Amino acid sequence: MARLMKWLMVLLAGLALLLAGPLWMLAGAGVDLDTHWSQADRRPAGLAPSPETTPEAVVQVYAARAYDWRGAFAVHTWIATKAAHARHYRRHQVLSWRRPTVVSQWGPPDRAWYGNPPRLLADYRGATAALLIPRIEDAVARYPAAKRYRAWPGPNSNTFTAWVVRDVPGLEVALPAHALGKDYLFDGVLAEAPSGSGYQLALGGLVGVLLSREEGLEVNLLGLTLGLDSFAPAFKLPGVGRLGPAEPVQGH
Repeated sequence: MARLMKWLMVLLAGLALLLAGPLWMLAGAGVDLDTHWSQADRRPAGLAPSPETTPEAVVQVYAARAYDWRGAFAVHTWIATKAAHARHYRRHQVLSWRRPTVVSQWGPPDRAWYGNPPRLLADYRGATAALLIPRIEDAVARYPAAKRYRAWPGPNSNTFTAWVVRDVPGLEVALPAHALGKDYLFDGVLAEAPSGSGYQLALGGLVGVLLSREEGLEVNLLGLTLGLDSFAPAFKLPGVGRLGPAEPVQGH
């Protein structure tokens, strides 16, 4: 009985550690629980170059806090593309309320995600972006869970972004640790890290470990990630994300 109580206390302590970050976000001002989605800010953030003054091809990857209480746990990620001399961007993402869930729409690539400003994760330009765009469009069309969505542990919007990034040679993006669902693998338990600089072992998006030069060390427990980045020194906590300098934008 004493041993059982000991293990129970360890389990409760572990759960408390995992939930401390999301609870902190809910208690603070980091998550907006009051604004209705129809009234939430959707304005562009000014992070994307204007097609009118940028004729070269552009590929960008963004992340923003998820809407409402989900934002205490995770971010939403998406990919934006603009072919050379194109007048508009296309946003490629998974939307939980759409069937199929994969949506590619024309419009501003850097719009706020229902009140939450986006952060630029990767930025590819010119000839490199021109090579990536058809590969990205092909991968988007082949996404294996276009008719399935599960917020936790996946497949969700971050599963989609991670899958496309892994599938497209040359597209390397270190996704945020709190991009819940990025570690959900469809086939097997071993995969290359999204940044392309290491590998990860993952079991159903619930348990796993990732080790790479860009992401550092990440441990996934119940879909929530704890980690340490030694390349750009920072701690990674569930719900909170990075505690330390901002991760450099990838691309060239």
